[in-house]
Formats: sequence, C-alpha cells, structure tokens
Amino acid sequence: MSQLQRIAIAPSQLQQGQILLTKEQQHYLGRVLRLREGDRFIAMDGKGKWWLAQLTGEQAEVLEPLLVETELPVAITLMVALPKGNGFDEVVRCCTELGVTCIAPVLSDRTLLDPSPQKLERWRRIAAEAAEQSERSFVPTILEPVAFNTGLSLVIGHLSFANSQQYICEARGEFPHLKHCLQHKGQMTNDKGQETIVIATGPEGGWTIQEIENAEAAGFQPVSLGRRILRAVTAPVVALSLISAACEV
Repeated sequence: MSQLQRIAIAPSQLQQGQILLTKEQQHYLGRVLRLREGDRFIAMDGKGKWWLAQLTGEQAEVLEPLLVETELPVAITLMVALPKGNGFDEVVRCCTELGVTCIAPVLSDRTLLDPSPQKLERWRRIAAEAAEQSERSFVPTILEPVAFNTGLSLVIGHLSFANSQQYICEARGEFPHLKHCLQHKGQMTNDKGQETIVIATGPEGGWTIQEIENAEAAGFQPVSLGRRILRAVTAPVVALSLISAACEV
C-alpha cells in the first residue's frame, strides 16, 4: 500500500460505498498524479479511517477499509507562542509529521505576530497535507490563536490532572530536562488507555516570569530542552521529537 497515492477526503464524501470527489480532487488525481480509470489510491478522512479506493470516472469506488497504525500511543497537545513571520507554517508541518494531536497557538506578552483568519486556514491546510504525506491516521486539530492565559484555561479545562502531564519549556533557569520527566510514561492514562501530554514552547525572547508562574499555577512543570538557546520555531520540534522518541512503541 505504501506505493499508492493518498488523498484526504471529508467524511461526508463517502456515500454508499462511493467517494464523491470534488473538482479539485478530480484534477489532482487525474492531471497531477496521472491516475486513470481503474487505478487505485488510498483515501483518508483525517479522523482515523483509511480506504483502498478505485477511480471510476469522476468518482471513486471503495474497495476495502485499511488498518493503519501510525499514531503515537500518547495524545500530545502543543501550546506554542506564535513566532514571527511564516515560521509557524514549519512548526505545524514538522510537528504533524512527529505525531502531534492538537496545536494550540497562543499570543504571549512577547509575541510579534498578529495572525489573520487566513493564517488559520493555511495552517489547517498544511496540517492536512503533512498528515497525508507522513501517512498519519489523524489530521491534528489546529485551534484558533488566543492569549496565553486564555489558552491555559482552555487546555486545562479539557484535562484531568489524574491522567495528564503538563510541561512548559524554558531556556533559562535550572529546570530538569524534559527527557527525564518522561521516564514514568505509561502511568498516566485517560479512559482510552492513552497518555495525554501538554507541552508549551515560548516566543522569541522566551516566556516572561509572570507567564511561567501562571503556567505553574495551572499545573505545568517547567522543563529544559537542553543547554542551548533554541529558536521559537526549533523548540516545538525538539519537544515533539523527545516525546515521540520516548513514547513510540
């Protein structure tokens, strides 16, 4: 199956064993991928379901469901202070490849970017493309940007302290390395038997002292990602790499 092309579809496109392809998807399959009638491809709905499909004119026929096990055994929410420029594009792309479940962009006291609604649409499209490319079963959820303190409340509101771990990465200070804090994985699980981890990475210039204190008050443990000062777009990738390496089975 690894040789077959993959496309992302909306769940509503699957009707009675048929996939109702959009004009854009027809163009992509026929003109870009050069698939012809009778050729097979993989359709994924971004919610964990994959199907082997066969092109039939302007639509496609579902041949069989596929079992794909590419997800991490942990649900990871990344709270990331928006970096300047288009740096967040690469954060979304790389962290999707690494297995993130949800990305919550936040505006910290030192955030320089004022994102537009078009940015959010772009990030979600990038996440879908990256999930498709890396053969993820799920497309990560990209939340709307909110103030950091609001983000803390929203994230914690959906968690139970009994089944989750929360970390905030800080470059300066004598904090334990994230990799050491992840050694007790497997002990904190949700009702699906899956760990939930929330990791927050800061903006250019780092978090303010008040932001660190607010995060600690919300149950976050300050951690280090190493002795070097990482860029705002590098830290999330390093954090996700450490978590995925520690939790991959």
